[in-house]
Amino acid sequence: MLDPIERCLELSRLARSQQGTALERTLGELDAALLAARAALKPAELAPSAGDTTFMLDLTGYVTDWSPGAEQMFGYAAEEVIGQHVLTLYAEDDDDGTIAELFFDHDPGATAARTEVRRRKKNGEIIWVHLDIQLRRDEGMLVRVSQANQTLSELDKVNLHARIIEDSEQGVLITDAHERIVSINSSFTRITGYTPAESLGKTPDLLRSGVHDAEFRAKVRAAMQGGGPWRGEIIGKRKNGELFPQSVTISAVRDASGRISHTFSLFSDISVHKDAEARMQRMANYDPLTGLPNLCLLTTLVGQALTETKRSGDHGALLVVEITRIGAISDTLGHEIGNELFAEIGRLFRASLREGDVLARLDGHRFAIALLQIEKREHAGIVAKKLLAALASPIAVASHNLQVGAHIGITVYAEDGGDVTTLIRCADVAVSKAAQSIESNFLFYSEEMNQRAKEHLRIESELRQALQNNELLLYYQPKVSLRSGRIVGAEALLRWRHPVRGLVSPGVFIPVAEETGLILDLGAWVLEEACRQVRAWRDANLIMPPIAVNLSARQFDAELPRRIAAVLEKHGVQPDQINLEITESLLVRGTDKVIAIMNQLVAMGMALALDDFGTGYSSLAYLKKFPISTLKIDRSFVIGLPYEENDCAIARAIVTMAQQLRQEIVAEGVETAEQMAFLRELGCDQLQGYLFSQPVPAAEFATMLREGKRLAFANR
Repeated sequence: MLDPIERCLELSRLARSQQGTALERTLGELDAALLAARAALKPAELAPSAGDTTFMLDLTGYVTDWSPGAEQMFGYAAEEVIGQHVLTLYAEDDDDGTIAELFFDHDPGATAARTEVRRRKKNGEIIWVHLDIQLRRDEGMLVRVSQANQTLSELDKVNLHARIIEDSEQGVLITDAHERIVSINSSFTRITGYTPAESLGKTPDLLRSGVHDAEFRAKVRAAMQGGGPWRGEIIGKRKNGELFPQSVTISAVRDASGRISHTFSLFSDISVHKDAEARMQRMANYDPLTGLPNLCLLTTLVGQALTETKRSGDHGALLVVEITRIGAISDTLGHEIGNELFAEIGRLFRASLREGDVLARLDGHRFAIALLQIEKREHAGIVAKKLLAALASPIAVASHNLQVGAHIGITVYAEDGGDVTTLIRCADVAVSKAAQSIESNFLFYSEEMNQRAKEHLRIESELRQALQNNELLLYYQPKVSLRSGRIVGAEALLRWRHPVRGLVSPGVFIPVAEETGLILDLGAWVLEEACRQVRAWRDANLIMPPIAVNLSARQFDAELPRRIAAVLEKHGVQPDQINLEITESLLVRGTDKVIAIMNQLVAMGMALALDDFGTGYSSLAYLKKFPISTLKIDRSFVIGLPYEENDCAIARAIVTMAQQLRQEIVAEGVETAEQMAFLRELGCDQLQGYLFSQPVPAAEFATMLREGKRLAFANR
């Protein structure tokens, strides 16, 4: 008996040779054969073979058999899969809740099905497969798997391409060989406002803005005529007349004979990008608070001026202006007021300058002014005076009238430098010197300034290393009673033993430490070392008088009492064994917080001395407020005693005032017997100076105490 398929083929050949009734009979037999063939191809007659990719499932979806073909397709060995649920093969995002292999759950009458699904291989790769599923009531389900063919038909491709063009975010414009518009997409209408009815049959001149010159239009037309693709930016015009920037690509399409049949343009509205680019440019080149050029733009503009200066031989100047008191105003009234004040200063400066001058904000409270061309060096000084004059009167901000000042550093190019970075650095050096000057609020840069600045940086760097390398030590200068002649105390003085330059004077490195903030580390080290030494002397059974330690105004904060108490406790030193010496600059700050900190220190049992009295802003009003127990007369008032009338008058006034306030008086810098005699006659309590001893190392000071060294000219 013939196979059903072979029977169909035989009847088909027979039908070709017959006519009339015979043909009808043969066609009837062919229909029956086709039905038989269709039945032969039903899934019910599928049977696995050795080369098939098949697997078996029970009625709940668990794998019961796994063919070699399935192992090859999915990468799982039989022992890895059998007993696992078919969900093992599902992709992780197949979470719609259905299981294709259990088709009969939702179609109870069905015994076979065919479907296309995604499945996961052992290596994680996701593949598309065809599943032919046959339900076998007794055995479960037989699943035959074949790789799905994902290629598209030509019609599908055409439809897909059309859909892509229509749904594209880019506008699409297609013209024919006569430059008439034959097709547009929806984005074209969205961007330009022109509908298909308004644009089809027209030319692209519909979008012409008229802002491009003939040369530009010739390049675009050349691309439309087959001169090669063109990419660029064009200003187009919408239907409502609005101009807009667009990014465009234009290409020609040729037919089979090579003639240009169409031209297509892809374009995007880049208005948003242009706006964003403009914002980015502004953020990159302008200060957001004042709206002035920032350092980046200043560098560009001055760099261009420097290039021109080298060619022409002209001169220019760069001024750096540091505004004072902004920080204090912000702390008091709020940063909003401080910012508004700074912006107003920028407006005042702008009104004081020429149109061609560049005003920029550097950072913090600093401006920079570039005078791109000046005839004489002195002209920059005239501008500096105008800027300072603009700040002479209080500035109205909100409900406040606020007064600020400024320090200005001036550098001239190409005399002082040939690049922007060097000029700003030189101007900064001049600003620092102007801030220290009492004669002028603006200074021109000089090489001498530069050398001093470099020395300052060198000292700062080496001083930091000194803290780490144990190069610091304390010397002790005795304080001697003018009544008994005995040592009644000592001042701990910091010394720096430099590995190359030997002992460095405190007058060299202390100002640097104050300016850079290193004084905090130095002050902490001095207190720690003094307490350690006092404890060492006590352990050596040496009765030591109080040791005075100098405090910087920078150290004076709310945490100072706690820090001192911790060091005292660490070394087992009593508070009355350490005296604290402060300077008048701290008293000028005279706030309630400072007084509260002083009272805490006194309550701990510590004595406070006012050092270098008379050199600053001291007055009875200050002394009445603060719990000071000792006044130290500065050496500048002692040096002229007893022959300088003014020095004698000042010393007498200080001693009298201290006596009235029941404060102890110590005279510093006493070097002669005549000075000592005059001070003793005034009623001064103690002296400190080379007449008795210069500052000495700890061991030498301990020897003085053991031997009972006394002042030779004291009363006995």
